[in-house]
Amino acid sequence: MVQTSALYLYALALGSNRALSAKHPPERMVREAATLIGQLGEVRAMAPVLITRPLGPSQRLFANSALLVASPLPPEAMLAGLKQIESRLGRQRHRRWGARRMDIDIILWSGGIWNSRTLTIPHLAFRSRSFVLRPLRAIAPTWRDPVSGLSVRQLDARLRKATAPPRPRG
Repeated sequence: MVQTSALYLYALALGSNRALSAKHPPERMVREAATLIGQLGEVRAMAPVLITRPLGPSQRLFANSALLVASPLPPEAMLAGLKQIESRLGRQRHRRWGARRMDIDIILWSGGIWNSRTLTIPHLAFRSRSFVLRPLRAIAPTWRDPVSGLSVRQLDARLRKATAPPRPRG
């Protein structure tokens, strides 16, 4: 009898705004993280790297992307693997929203909702972050948020509409 292990699909957000070295600018850090994530599972899709403005006090622009990864790892094990990759790429946890070499977040997973002491899926803030929704829309536009029931495309459209500058009248 052949035993198969379940594969989970994860939507991950990646970001970097601090180079590791002159040869490792943020865009390359994101691509390198994607390669390392391939050791945790099969990278099925990667969004183009976007350059975005930072949240919070950091002044450096971010390189952001999103990945779809199929893996046999359950959420807590995936999180542990991603934290190891962040550390390997020079992540140091100092200041919230400060400059960082690598940030990898689990946004969604095929199991729906996950709540534990160390991990909440879907990511609590992803619905309000265009730097997460835009790359994710490029690779998983129809994936539905298990909380709102809206697709990534719909969430992105709502956010764009809410943050669009007012049109001049006349």
